[in-house]
Amino acid sequence: MQHKKTSRKTVTGLQYKSNRIHENKRKLRIAKDMLERYTGSPVERFKNQIILTNFEYYLERFHNLGDAERTHGSAMTVVHSDEANVSMINFSIGSPTAALIIELVSTINPKAVLFLGMCGALHRSLKVGDFILPTAAIRDEGSSVHFMPTQVPALPTFKIQKFVSQILVERNLDYRTGVVHTTDYRFWEFDERFKTQLYEERALAIEMESATLFVAGFACKVPIGALLLVSDLPLKRGGIKTGKSAKAVFRQFTDLHLEIGLKAMSEIAERG
Repeated sequence: MQHKKTSRKTVTGLQYKSNRIHENKRKLRIAKDMLERYTGSPVERFKNQIILTNFEYYLERFHNLGDAERTHGSAMTVVHSDEANVSMINFSIGSPTAALIIELVSTINPKAVLFLGMCGALHRSLKVGDFILPTAAIRDEGSSVHFMPTQVPALPTFKIQKFVSQILVERNLDYRTGVVHTTDYRFWEFDERFKTQLYEERALAIEMESATLFVAGFACKVPIGALLLVSDLPLKRGGIKTGKSAKAVFRQFTDLHLEIGLKAMSEIAERG
């Protein structure tokens, strides 16, 4: 009797599918509870448009804009604005928490999610304060493999990037498009072999979340884009971000970064 072989690829595909949040009712229920617990906010309070950030300073600026309500749970902070029709979440830093927040917000089926992140410039033409609208991200982290096979590219949702691009153009703001490198390797700046690899890749910038957000978003059916702000020049002498330089970046560029993100979410809510 001849047995039919089950391909490894098919088994892997089934495993990915069974692990996805909308394919697992128990996981979905637990994730909703976790979203409330981690943010201190009931799921009904979340808006259809969500902005993600790594920094409390962004939440403070958003909270100061008007009618916003702020809550803090066991792991994250969220600000809801009825006027802007946006919820903003500080999910902290890194690939694992990026994967986590996508699974959590997927439980509320958002219309659009936008990551307002920061990155280190790799291309010599970039300077602090420049905007990057990533078209793809290199998956050099360990979280996205749990959502999609390694051959699947990390791509943002085109519609969201298009809205952000239109706003940048309307305001006559320069920006760059291209590939960014997502890593979970901190202090890579002191690893010469790693830096050689970066030169060979010719990515525009490096950061720690975008690839994970894009892949997890694709797997969890969460439309997600990103607008990155160049915060430091790590390949140049004296270019690594410090506490002093970080404060200067926040003071000088956060309001504009946030303004563009809010405008994009408003446009998507009305026309998207």
